[in-house]
Amino acid sequence: MTIIQQIDSLFEEMVEIRRYLHMNPELSHQEIATPAFIAEQLEAMGVDVRRNVGGRGVVGTIRGGKPGKTIAFRADFDALPIEDQKDVSYKSTVPGVMHACGHDGHTAALLGFAKAMVAIQKDLPGTIVLIHQFGEELSPGGARAMIEDGCLDGVDAVFGAHLQSKMDVGRVYLRDGFLQASEDAIKITVHGSGTHGAEPHQGIDPILVASHIMVALQSIVSRNANPLKELVVSIGKFHAGDADNVISSKAVLEGTIRVFDPELRILAGQRLRAIVENVAIAMGATAELIIETGYDSLWNHLTETDIVRAAARGVLGDEHVVEIDPIMPVEDFTYYTQAKPGAYFFVGAKMDNSELVYPHHHENFDFNENAMLVTAKVFAAIYFEAQEKALDSIRVDLDSI
Repeated sequence: MTIIQQIDSLFEEMVEIRRYLHMNPELSHQEIATPAFIAEQLEAMGVDVRRNVGGRGVVGTIRGGKPGKTIAFRADFDALPIEDQKDVSYKSTVPGVMHACGHDGHTAALLGFAKAMVAIQKDLPGTIVLIHQFGEELSPGGARAMIEDGCLDGVDAVFGAHLQSKMDVGRVYLRDGFLQASEDAIKITVHGSGTHGAEPHQGIDPILVASHIMVALQSIVSRNANPLKELVVSIGKFHAGDADNVISSKAVLEGTIRVFDPELRILAGQRLRAIVENVAIAMGATAELIIETGYDSLWNHLTETDIVRAAARGVLGDEHVVEIDPIMPVEDFTYYTQAKPGAYFFVGAKMDNSELVYPHHHENFDFNENAMLVTAKVFAAIYFEAQEKALDSIRVDLDSI
């Protein structure tokens, strides 16, 4: 049986694992049963396991019988505070919590990949490291804590994948360089002087001040940023007042900064502070700005992206490997590729029925489970491609294993 056939034979097991996890989700940084379940699955395969890595993470190690490089693969396993509204047999059983981003599928695919590789362990060159990560959905995430606790020690390259519910199943989507943006959360509090709505001259209107600030913020993108570099500054919340005839004493704006270039990220923060403080002063108010630093932008290394590209083409065919533009959602896989050479890619997981296609973080989110097969197969191909690229003496033919 080839490695591809071995993975095919594990599909029903991957589906069973995924649906169990979907029915029993746990929120970020509150995962207890999920990492225990993962560790037990790996131990039952005969994989060496470290528990509680970085807090709640699980790391498995498969040591091959031949010399070679150490290649790591990561899957996240946390869920979201969303009520599952799907009408399916594997609907979440936890009120207000569901896997609405595909992390259950990531975990099941990595476990399926692991089981297939254990079956040929003595013939494997090098070592496989399986990183099962907690807390991706909620900053500060779990990646940095796991890295600090040694999950990448001795690793030569690291890879990860994310299922995408609006991308065609049977395809891999990737790019080298920047893939996903950084994120900073912003909170602006404007302090004015409350008064009766019929006597605005007796106070300082924080809603007016905040409105001018919000409009002025648009100049950061249009006049301060290089137009050839991507930047988003968005306000998503605007709260002020309790009555229609009273000018409140305070207004609060909250929003996000999304950007790829680290220098532009710094500039955006500097301009934001200058605008907030000086517009407020000019209008007789005061304002406070809090910038909460989120995940850094995700960078794919060229050599490792080429490995993914070649591996995916070998499994799926050239026409099913798609080059994409960078996207603005964030991902803490960035810290793995900051620490080691690596690459992150997307796997199409669109449902066959178009009426069941929903975006990530939606209450009706679901994905095509065949995408787990694609993920596991591409992981296997990446492993052998990475070994072959690293060591000229090793030539692995997928069809012969």
